Amino acid sequence: MDKGLLVPDEITNGIVKERLAQPDCSGGFLLDGYPRTLAQAEALDGMLSSLGKSLDHVINLKVDRGLLLARLTGRRICKSCGATYHVMFNPPKQEGVCDKCGGELYQRSDDTEEKVGTRLDEYLNKTAPLLDFYAKKGILHEVNGEQDIQTVTAEIHALLRGQA
Repeated sequence: MDKGLLVPDEITNGIVKERLAQPDCSGGFLLDGYPRTLAQAEALDGMLSSLGKSLDHVINLKVDRGLLLARLTGRRICKSCGATYHVMFNPPKQEGVCDKCGGELYQRSDDTEEKVGTRLDEYLNKTAPLLDFYAKKGILHEVNGEQDIQTVTAEIHALLRGQA
């Protein structure tokens, strides 16, 4: 993870399998960022089949790589209280200082341009093929992730309610 690479499939699959077997998932569940590889998607199909479940929707947020880099590298976190800021979209009143507690803001080591670029490359190589996988199943939905957060949220809610 420190190198910007994805967690190995066998670890992630085990965590997801254990979680999906919990009683609170019996009425439904939402997965965010999983599966990330075809192997994970195939493992998920097997897990769900054994639990008598299936996926209803897969949502892909489409965002330009340059905008993703700006969004991901601009995050800043307070060392004291954990409040989150963004240099462009949610800046603190005073640069480098938390509005809530006056603590020092820092950039996570995995939010540098180099590490984010590595994660995006990993996505293109390993995750992008999932789009075809789920499109063939007829459950892939594309949402323009470059819109404001309220619009993106509303579109996702409409998809999940079957109104899109």
